Amino acid sequence: MSDSCDGCGRAVEDPLARRVRLQVDGSAVDDQRLCPTCFADWITRYEEQMSPQTESSTTSSDADIIVD
Repeated sequence: MSDSCDGCGRAVEDPLARRVRLQVDGSAVDDQRLCPTCFADWITRYEEQMSPQTESSTTSSDADIIVD
């Protein structure tokens, strides 16, 4: 069986397919069938977005303070 990748649209064979299923409280939030390249890209984006922020990016500087 060959379906298309939800990321790039190329045909995806079952042995190479990766399914990404995200659920919150039992409700489906996202369900994607991805080719290996799009799956690797998805993992990279996930790791970047879910990694803790560095101390410098979460701390505001004095330039962010507005005095009225």
